[in-house]
Amino acid sequence: MANLYVLYEHAAGFALFSVKEFEEISMFLPQVESSVTDFGKFNSIVKLAAFTPFKTAIAALENINAISEGIVPQDLLVFLDDFFGKLKKKKCQLGIADAKLGAAISEAIGVQCSHFGVVPEIIRGIRFHFHKLVKGFTAISAGVAQLGLGHSYSRAKVKFNVNRSDNMIIQSIALLDQLDKDVNTFSMRIREWYSYHFPELVKIIPENYLFAKTAKFIKDRKSLTDDKLEELEEIVMDSSKAKAIIDAAKMSMGMDISIIDLMNIEMFAERVVKLSEYRQKLSTYLHNKMTSVAPNLQSLIGDQVGARLISHAGSLTNLAKYPASTVQILGAEKALFRALKTRSNTPKYGLIYHSSFIGRAGLKNKGRISRFLANKCSIASRIDCFLEQPTSVFGESLKAQVEERLKFYETGEIPRKNIEVMKEAIQSATGTAITDEATIEDAQTLKKKNKKRKRNHAEEEEEGNDVSGTVAKQNGANDETILTEGQSNSILAANGDSDELPKKKKKKKNKNKNKEQST
Repeated sequence: MANLYVLYEHAAGFALFSVKEFEEISMFLPQVESSVTDFGKFNSIVKLAAFTPFKTAIAALENINAISEGIVPQDLLVFLDDFFGKLKKKKCQLGIADAKLGAAISEAIGVQCSHFGVVPEIIRGIRFHFHKLVKGFTAISAGVAQLGLGHSYSRAKVKFNVNRSDNMIIQSIALLDQLDKDVNTFSMRIREWYSYHFPELVKIIPENYLFAKTAKFIKDRKSLTDDKLEELEEIVMDSSKAKAIIDAAKMSMGMDISIIDLMNIEMFAERVVKLSEYRQKLSTYLHNKMTSVAPNLQSLIGDQVGARLISHAGSLTNLAKYPASTVQILGAEKALFRALKTRSNTPKYGLIYHSSFIGRAGLKNKGRISRFLANKCSIASRIDCFLEQPTSVFGESLKAQVEERLKFYETGEIPRKNIEVMKEAIQSATGTAITDEATIEDAQTLKKKNKKRKRNHAEEEEEGNDVSGTVAKQNGANDETILTEGQSNSILAANGDSDELPKKKKKKKNKNKNKEQST
């Protein structure tokens, strides 16, 4: 009978508990589930076998980080090796919560690990009664250790990859989209509200930002005179429009409104102007973040489209893991599943439709250029994700490739190959020239690999033929039965006896005719 020991990873250290008669306990799993909360019953089954505390908080954080990734830390390895080294003669089984960690422990030490059956319930009971099972340990000290390690673990996860963090890009592009909607809605409201007083201004200034700024400056149209022409020109940036506004204010058909209404319109126009200015600052901030996090993707497809791709994927790492076919329809998932359900045509593009390349392509070539652009976006995102020193050289080269492909669709001019473009990009990024000798050596190695593959394939075929021949001989078959029809035809043709097969068939037919006549 094997002895069961359960490993429990606490914030204070590693602990091993011995379970008495676990095979009999596993037969009564419902009773174990009900008696886990009772310390008297649970203590009769589970006893503390060994405990090793963490020396420092940093050591505790390092061990917990390794365990969360399924890696056996050195402290745990030494602890288990020392404990099970004394029990070599006995058969032992180790209960553990994580199957991945159990596989790593079994490979390192050779102890059989289990994570199912009665083990999860025992671990639940140990977690509930841990401060009572370990001497010199209280519920308050256990809570303090868990809280401190939990804070440091969460802080370490948040601080992971700070310099190349793309969370700021995800939040800024979401806020930018929300600001676009809000500014558009507020601009429509200020137009409608101020048009009761000055309806002619909408036709003269159709832009939302300039309209709000002009309405804030004008306030009451009756107070607008020729003396304010220069100030109005600075706002509108057009002398003819400023003159038209003054002339329209003198002959306006709008209604007169009170001072309180004008004050509210002015306050609302000021808010709209500030939101529009903040939107411009946010777009500048997004441009700077994309330059530092994903410069190649930014130079290829732009700030907003690249940021939307990263936001939709969840992170730059997730986008780098996607294939080009997924990047192509990223953002059109509903249309894709609808097309699969109705068995209609699948979408050709998703978020990358907002790129200028697809807008410039012809109607027949939109699907082709979207597929090509998605391929280049996946390459650019992988370069940005895994390159140690960020640079925009590769993105500019990929953009040039897309431009050449557009020219190829329009004029038929043959574009450069991808290997040539990448050589030039690597040369400009690293400053080292890639000679043709390296390419020749690569080609020679490829030829050698292909020759080896052909030889191995031919050897496997020969071995397969030998094995089939030996099997047929063991079954008492003749050499003629081993050969297939194609092999026998080829052999007979080589020997000049290719007419034998039809002769045999004729003989069989004559025998059948003779039998029928005799009957």
